[in-house]
Amino acid sequence: MRADARRNYERLLEQARIAFAESGVEASLDEIARRAGVASGTLYRHFPTRLDLVRAVLAGQLAELTDLGRGLLTAGDEFEALATWLRATVSHGLTYRGLAAAVMSASVDADEVANWHADLFEVGASLLDRAWQAGAIVAVDEADVLKMVGAIAWATQDAPDREAQAGRMLTVILNGLRPRH
Repeated sequence: MRADARRNYERLLEQARIAFAESGVEASLDEIARRAGVASGTLYRHFPTRLDLVRAVLAGQLAELTDLGRGLLTAGDEFEALATWLRATVSHGLTYRGLAAAVMSASVDADEVANWHADLFEVGASLLDRAWQAGAIVAVDEADVLKMVGAIAWATQDAPDREAQAGRMLTVILNGLRPRH
């Protein structure tokens, strides 16, 4: 991609992230283009359909979440590293509500979705295992914990105090992970 086309692409993604966080996946594409400082035609050249834009935003957000988790695998406090990643995971689920559902309900490459899930699961499981190995948490089934975290975002997404409610629920899980001495 030419440098100017790359800049336009990045600005469109950034403005789409903001718009989707504010208004959900039905945010105006023309408004996203305007905020990015490009014509609507430029948006459609990069993202021919709304789903293409939603998918690109979701892929970027999930990659950032995966990268955060990988970076936390070397943090000194294993429990806090796990808690930080789980909080970020819940926050992602709350901020970008509707993104995953829009992608999953459309005809999307199942391998792409499977890869996203595999990357997130691998990082989450590694953080959980590392915390367990350090004695910071009790032995748990990684899939159970990760499903509960996803359920928190789903259950609280429409609550007026969703961040506070999700935070309280995540605290219950985190407290339950701690060993009893």
